[in-house]
Amino acid sequence: MTASRKVLLVDDHELVRIGVKASYGDLLGLAIEWLEATTLAEALAIYRDHDSIDAVLLDLNLADCKGLQGLRIFMQAHPKARVAVFSGTQDEFVIRQARALGAAAYVGKGRMTSETRETLLALLAPPGSPGVPAGPHPPVTQALFPRLPRTAMYDRVAELGPRHLEILELVLSGCTNQEISQSTQLSLGTVKNYVSSLLLALD
Repeated sequence: MTASRKVLLVDDHELVRIGVKASYGDLLGLAIEWLEATTLAEALAIYRDHDSIDAVLLDLNLADCKGLQGLRIFMQAHPKARVAVFSGTQDEFVIRQARALGAAAYVGKGRMTSETRETLLALLAPPGSPGVPAGPHPPVTQALFPRLPRTAMYDRVAELGPRHLEILELVLSGCTNQEISQSTQLSLGTVKNYVSSLLLALD
């Protein structure tokens, strides 16, 4: 009997979801049962209402939540979830923060064929499969994140305050100043001041 796993795929682009399901519907003989969400709110509700979701593939740029804020909210609501961040950015800060926030893996959308398969195999493969350690959930290793050297830029980012980091996350996610203002409830002028200080701090 073929083993099955549940994967919650969170992405607001239908073509992306179709492509992922078509490419990764059969891994090491696993039958993947896909659950789909287009917003963070939907994803939180689906995870809450379904038993035994084995992994979550979470886009970082959703209509109702931009950037790492979505991962932070999801992990706070479901701290035991095994979440693979699914993102088009390979920014050093975003990758490091995703790992710090509890993501199990980081998958770049630009290399879906190799990286998504590797990630899902590690998260979902049955114990005893070739190259997979025994146990109900194989341990997630640093190999599931892009290898990043420690840099002077990272040191400067680490010194910023929490509000600066929040705004930096949104900037790196492609948000405009107006969108950041709406997301953080700060005035547009205050957001511009924060962005200016970030540009100064990070050269």
